[in-house]
Amino acid sequence: MDVQVGWIVTLFLIGFIGSYISGMVGIGGSIIKYPMLLYIPPALGFAALTAQEVSAVSAVQVFFATLSGMLAYRKGGFINKKLVLYMGIPIIAGSFLGGYGSKFLPDTAINVTYAVMALVAAVMMFMPKKQQDVDDYSKIRFDPILASGSAAVVGVLSGIVGAAGAFITVPIMLVVLKIPTRVAIASSLAITFLSSIGSTAGKLMGGHMLLIPSVVMVIASVIASPLGAKAGKKMNVKALQWILAGLITATVVKIWLDLLMG
Repeated sequence: MDVQVGWIVTLFLIGFIGSYISGMVGIGGSIIKYPMLLYIPPALGFAALTAQEVSAVSAVQVFFATLSGMLAYRKGGFINKKLVLYMGIPIIAGSFLGGYGSKFLPDTAINVTYAVMALVAAVMMFMPKKQQDVDDYSKIRFDPILASGSAAVVGVLSGIVGAAGAFITVPIMLVVLKIPTRVAIASSLAITFLSSIGSTAGKLMGGHMLLIPSVVMVIASVIASPLGAKAGKKMNVKALQWILAGLITATVVKIWLDLLMG
């Protein structure tokens, strides 16, 4: 019984930390929780989850973390509905295909896909960002074809790894579409929520869902994500960018070291 309680507490803490950060910097949290779920339980002597199981649990958790964070950000008027529409619909379609198709892939292929996505996101976060200077966030301009095309690709890849892809959609918004940081964070949470519908449905159909870890992570998400969003609204924009860049980079280093040494 003590082992079971310890396992549940470990899962809750992983979910809480990841969801707090996800609410703060506008990501679903999978880039943090995926490696934590993969490596921390076995390091503490608990049963290890497979890459398929981790990606399925991550998909469910992201759904609730982004929903909670999105509702917390909505009051500030930071969510750009046009951007959410042009990127959200292609991401839903792509993530559903990727989520369902992932059952035909070996664990190694899922890990490599995740590692490549994180590497691209890390490189983009350190590129110069020329953001639009507007007073009214509803008047932000962007290329709809570029937004939709990039979102479709991200959707397929993120569906494969059970992430909603926000760790790469935020850099795309900042660097490629030149969206202001707070709008990118808030809109990303809304887009990621839409994306997680597809990837969660795909993972459920793929048959890799674990009930107890999923429930524990969801409870942690609903508590922690709004707290993170509240903190993110008060933080300096540059600080938010550096936190996101640091998280992505640390994850990239860890995943690639494991892949190359494994």
